[in-house]
Amino acid sequence: MEVLYSAFPMQTLTENVTIPEKYGLKNMPIKKIKTIAIVGAGAMGAAYASMFSDAGNFSLFFLARGERYQRLKKEPLNVNGRSYAIPVLQPEEVEHPADLVLVALKHHHLPEALDDIKAVVGAETTILSVMNGLESEQIIGSVCGMDKMVYAIAVGIDAVREKTHFSYARPGRIIFGEEQPRDHGGRVAGIQEALTRAAIPHEVPADIKRVMWWKFMINVGINQASAVLHAPYGVFQSSPDALALMQLLMQEVVMLAGKVLVNLSRKDLEEWLTVLSTLSPDGKTSMLQDIEAGRKTEVEIFAGKVVSMGVELNIPTPINLTILHIIKAMEEQNKLAAMTH
Repeated sequence: MEVLYSAFPMQTLTENVTIPEKYGLKNMPIKKIKTIAIVGAGAMGAAYASMFSDAGNFSLFFLARGERYQRLKKEPLNVNGRSYAIPVLQPEEVEHPADLVLVALKHHHLPEALDDIKAVVGAETTILSVMNGLESEQIIGSVCGMDKMVYAIAVGIDAVREKTHFSYARPGRIIFGEEQPRDHGGRVAGIQEALTRAAIPHEVPADIKRVMWWKFMINVGINQASAVLHAPYGVFQSSPDALALMQLLMQEVVMLAGKVLVNLSRKDLEEWLTVLSTLSPDGKTSMLQDIEAGRKTEVEIFAGKVVSMGVELNIPTPINLTILHIIKAMEEQNKLAAMTH
């Protein structure tokens, strides 16, 4: 089972902005998104594919090749007990650029997918990544063009993977925006219109960079602490020591944020504690589930990123450095265990 769950008090971080009105484009027609390529068919990719498919007014396909292509062709998508006949195409089979490319991959799968993404991108294509971490937009944009990128995070979605079947009860929200507004908000307005049409909850914040860093701070804390302690949320609700480890990891992110002029503070950390107290005690982070299932984690984009930024900015990050070594050692043990079975 794979659960992708996050809960954030986004009302404290975002201000809903209606893009056409913000740019004085209230009466300007928005170019509608019609064709959508989804890259990544895990829990999150599958959930969003089903939502767009249910809307019935998009031309939708999964973009894949190799073993992943063969698997998706062989096993029709099943979400919430319903089968979806969503086409699966290799890049060379795509005749025209997609209007929107939605990237929902694990970080370590992104490099091998970059050429495939580029193959379906045209001048007017918009790319939306709902991947974890702070780096995916820059990585994709370096190949496809930063002018195509709209920054985004997915929060509150409780998509679950059980072998070849997926389910979700809460669609969560996609929070997105441009770090530096371009083309008078046209790409953001197009996404806003498409998500509204697909009934996918969404927000456009006043400061997308701050929102992304806030989620990064939470992931660095709860994901990594839960993985090394093999601890569900309930442990952090009852153990002062587990809570202290999580907070120490997060505090290093707050220090880095100040150096790059992102406004995170102790108050943001305290707001997360309020959310944490509401989570199911038996709930598990995705990183803990990766460790338990013997899968590779995304530690490189959490502790690894914190450590590399600390070196660059001359800020010590000893807690994340220690956690980086611990989790990588745990991954090595999992790999050795798999080889001996």
